[in-house]
Amino acid sequence: MATGETGFDDVTFDLVSVQYHSLKAGHDYGQYVRDARNAGKDDIAEFFEQVMAEDSARAKKCHEFLVALGGGIDQTSPQDGSV
Repeated sequence: MATGETGFDDVTFDLVSVQYHSLKAGHDYGQYVRDARNAGKDDIAEFFEQVMAEDSARAKKCHEFLVALGGGIDQTSPQDGSV
């Protein structure tokens, strides 16, 4: 594997990056859901909830890949099963 400028292999860096951005976006979408609900736009709130769920699933998949690449036991997953 090639090693990028960070000292981590490119694949690991890419997975961490996608995971970070998915988690960050998911945090932001919570506000979007509240905004839509407050505006009485339940259909839009449901859309944002769907997008948030997709990003959560994406972050979880990245985490699974990172654990597999590290070859270790996963002790960092959220305790309630969500990301």
